Amino acid sequence: MNTELLLNHVAGQWVAGQGAGSTLADPVTGAALVRVSSAGLDLAQAFQFAREQGGSALRALSYGQRAELLKAIGEVLKAQREAYYAIATANSGTTTADSGVDIDGALYTLGQYARWGTALGDARALRDGAAVALAKDGAFQTQHVQVPSRGVALFINAFNFPAWGLWEKAAPALLSGVPVIVKPATATAWLTQRMVADVVNAGILPAGALSVICGSSAGLLDQLQPFDVVSFTGSAETAAVIRSHPRVVSQSVRVNIEADSLNAAVLLPGADAESEALFVKEVAREMTVKSGQKCTAIRRALVPAERFEAVAQALVAQLGKTTVGNPRNESVRMGALVNREQFEGVLAGLEQLGRHAELLLDGRAAPLVDADPSVAACLGPTLLGNRTPEATDANTAVHHLEVFGPAATLLACRDTAHQLALVRRGEGSLACSLYHHDAAALGAAALELADCHGRVHVISPAVAKLHSGHGNVMPQSLHGGPGRAGGGEELGGLRALGFYHRRAAVQAAPDVLAALGPLAELSL
Repeated sequence: MNTELLLNHVAGQWVAGQGAGSTLADPVTGAALVRVSSAGLDLAQAFQFAREQGGSALRALSYGQRAELLKAIGEVLKAQREAYYAIATANSGTTTADSGVDIDGALYTLGQYARWGTALGDARALRDGAAVALAKDGAFQTQHVQVPSRGVALFINAFNFPAWGLWEKAAPALLSGVPVIVKPATATAWLTQRMVADVVNAGILPAGALSVICGSSAGLLDQLQPFDVVSFTGSAETAAVIRSHPRVVSQSVRVNIEADSLNAAVLLPGADAESEALFVKEVAREMTVKSGQKCTAIRRALVPAERFEAVAQALVAQLGKTTVGNPRNESVRMGALVNREQFEGVLAGLEQLGRHAELLLDGRAAPLVDADPSVAACLGPTLLGNRTPEATDANTAVHHLEVFGPAATLLACRDTAHQLALVRRGEGSLACSLYHHDAAALGAAALELADCHGRVHVISPAVAKLHSGHGNVMPQSLHGGPGRAGGGEELGGLRALGFYHRRAAVQAAPDVLAALGPLAELSL
């Protein structure tokens, strides 16, 4: 076997996993790229080294100093940007534009946390609210503080964002003073491993502050201790395994989950032509960006029944312009799914959804550019639909089955109340977008849906050229969602630091509280 075996970085050393490992392949050509293996690693030593060496060194720095580390990481990564794009094309099958969503999104997020961290200055702990008197004349008070957790941040990431998925978690963790061990999804581990290698080899971070384990996740959860934290992105089934792991349960390990999500886009009744056009544009974009392999992608598109035919025709026309195939060809606008296994899974999911909805656009019929359909994991955008509110009501599968690819279902609805009730049948999602020209209608719907979403993205003609996009996760806003979406929270500006800190109340005389040292004000 001639493919290179990617090394793991643990306990401050580069270590090869044992055995042949798993081979990563080009999802368009099927060519073998590199191999990964985590077999034989001393995981106990890896976690201990990260806690004791990496954690101690990071906590010795102030927030401002750690922000400088993030800035330096960003500079190193920017210098290797073209290499990352090449890896993404080969390993993820993404076009240049789609690779940018991942890679440039990661760089932007790192830059934001570097700037926010600089504002926290030379403090090493956070003030959580003002001191409160517990006795007469304020002679005895309580001050809530947040201090960095003295454990490891274990990241178990998904395949669709090997760059952003690492740095949107690692930036707030490292800024908080918590060392990181990342286990990227095997299928696309190459980009994550390369980024970690570039940062480690640049000597920016203390030894043990950043580790990467490529291959199987077996044994990782067995290493967890009470002050560690786990952040997982992936399926609800795997999330349940993590939450119920004996170490997580017995040690009360803090866990953040981002899981399945049946995100919705809603064209409210009575919307003007411009709002309807914005709806069509956004649904089509979310179906095709990264071949629909985004946890925030639109899966359910809800429209008034009287507008179903017009919207369906507009969507089919828009999606029909999407060229699919080898991302190396400049004419291609949508590349591949991550591998043939995912390709087959999407086809199986579409077959299930198709039992409850009409096929409006068949992605299997899309001609492929510079790609062999018997090898490439390429599929054109697929649109399903329920033309009547009655058919929509009968379609239970669309609210429970997420097809993780370039697919969505258009649903005819009776009125606003019907739309909002249908959205809630998704049982918690990462994102929902609303479309209309009337501020009052949009505001009322947004608050009605806020409790079952991590983010409500409201699009009116006033922000037609300004909004960040339904599926784009911005570091300034919360990312996560209740219920089916995992019940987790990430980003949201400096709110993200809370996951990596421990809150405590210090009860003392005012002079003792003043002696706690500089406490940064956590301005949200």
